[in-house]
Amino acid sequence: MLSRSSSSRRSRMAAFCAAATLLAALAAAFPSGRSADADTYEIRSTATGSDGRTYTVTNHLVADTRTAEYRRIRREYLLVWAGADQAGTPDAPNPDFIAVIDATRGTPGYGRVVNTATLDDALGNEPHHMQYTWHKGHRIYAGGLLSDTTFVFDVSKLPQIRLSGVAQPADTPCGSAPDAFWVLRDGTAYGTNMGGPDVAGPCRYSNGDVVVGNGFGGTPGQVVRYGPDGRVLAQVRAADLAGEDPKLCPSVPALPKASCANPHGVQVREDLDRMITSDFVEVRNLLPTDPPPTDFDPNLLRDTVRVYDIADRGDPELLSVSRLPVGPRRDADPMTAEPRGAMEVAVTNKPWHRGAFASTSGGGAVYYTPDITDPSPRWREVYDLTSVFTALYPTGTPTAGASGAGWMQVSPDDRYLFHVVVGAGPGTPDSDRVPGTLYVLDLHKLLAAGPDVQCSIDTLAEVSQGGAEPDCPTLAGALPIADVTSGGPHWGALDNFTLGGDRRYHETERITRVATSNYFVQITGVDGNHQVCMALVDHRGRLTQDTRFVDEAKRTPCVDFNRDRWPHGEHGHARPHGLVFAVADADLR
Repeated sequence: MLSRSSSSRRSRMAAFCAAATLLAALAAAFPSGRSADADTYEIRSTATGSDGRTYTVTNHLVADTRTAEYRRIRREYLLVWAGADQAGTPDAPNPDFIAVIDATRGTPGYGRVVNTATLDDALGNEPHHMQYTWHKGHRIYAGGLLSDTTFVFDVSKLPQIRLSGVAQPADTPCGSAPDAFWVLRDGTAYGTNMGGPDVAGPCRYSNGDVVVGNGFGGTPGQVVRYGPDGRVLAQVRAADLAGEDPKLCPSVPALPKASCANPHGVQVREDLDRMITSDFVEVRNLLPTDPPPTDFDPNLLRDTVRVYDIADRGDPELLSVSRLPVGPRRDADPMTAEPRGAMEVAVTNKPWHRGAFASTSGGGAVYYTPDITDPSPRWREVYDLTSVFTALYPTGTPTAGASGAGWMQVSPDDRYLFHVVVGAGPGTPDSDRVPGTLYVLDLHKLLAAGPDVQCSIDTLAEVSQGGAEPDCPTLAGALPIADVTSGGPHWGALDNFTLGGDRRYHETERITRVATSNYFVQITGVDGNHQVCMALVDHRGRLTQDTRFVDEAKRTPCVDFNRDRWPHGEHGHARPHGLVFAVADADLR
């Protein structure tokens, strides 16, 4: 990704692309910490792993959350999956936790942390992603990138959270590094394992297929189906049994059958019986070193997207592996070419649309295919992040390659595409002063074209000014997000709820708020200022910062996770990553 120091470009890229060292063993487990103080009350829940180990989650709820005055108002919450910035000591460990933030508009406590649900005996997880969107009746699925563990939470009685189950490393031997999740209508979930099998060698998937992998954090990754109790229902092969081109899909060490299967993003269209994943990077060999590696193969940053048939939800079948095309920039550094580092995918939602998008963190480009049911989907570049930077910074325009594009989501009405970018690419003038960005693309012309898409970014003019074809997406809004640390905004969530005339919450297709978290993965050298910010979206897709969403102590916009004291006590700074909006079942129609 980008670096805001004087280190070389390759060191910067290595820092960004290291999704984790993934060589670390599970953190040591310590007993639960002390109670916070009289201003909070505690509620515990437990779950038992497949090996008989008991896990405990303790809610540290702010005392007034059980008063009649607080409960008089139906509330919406923002759940943030966060990791302790420092380990603490064996006698006083700093736990990872889900922060429950009051996201109820127009209330005095807007932005207040009203609960921290701590993992008392599972430390050092490197909390990563949850599902993209929460719906009533669903559990929360949350992955620990370094611990290779997935936690499942019941949020039906918010602000209280209960632990429903835990999937341990031994439950998913064919993959490591849990990343993103998508919850199905039946409450089960698909989740990606970006890394290879826990142990190098052959691994047998649930359907009997056997593939040889090169070990923990390597290749190939997999898709896992989880139950709402945390049980692993299926391990799903992401690798092509025939193998892929070893020059285009290298691994370290090399595999007998090459594969680019390192799935990061995952999204699903149940009505089409399709799942799509994007391959980001083989993660374990990209830990920044001093001096930086001189022989890093750019193809370790993957450029592939995979589509699966999920008619049998328990046995998805890999249908296609597509390579994203190279664009017109022709960057001198092949690591910043448009298709490098396919981190995220986003599906359309309406039954009359069948398209999907893919974005690249290394390349800074957005791709589109109009039909994911096509056995050989054709992907085309439809937007270059240089166009966003040109609109925001007409002079000294940042470079898009290695700018760190992350979370991406299509609005439920299919009108807009939301996308976050960590910062500026290497070579940008004063790159350490360029903030992160949340931007919005208007999709209505592109999707109206149906299968007859003409948009294609294939000239340098289109790189900076947007596509010339009439059906190309256009920039609706862009909002700088202040963070000039080594990182910036990496993840986000759409607020899919609205308060109805019956004074209860309902799901909505009209998005008016977006939350973002300013953090990537600290151990890679790409950190962030640890703030969670809120943006407002108007009816034309234009963005403004929600200045009423403030830190309860500093009274400044954005909730700052760099604080000494939490509801669970004085445990210091925390690193916010995954986030999602949710409402208690009793308050949601």
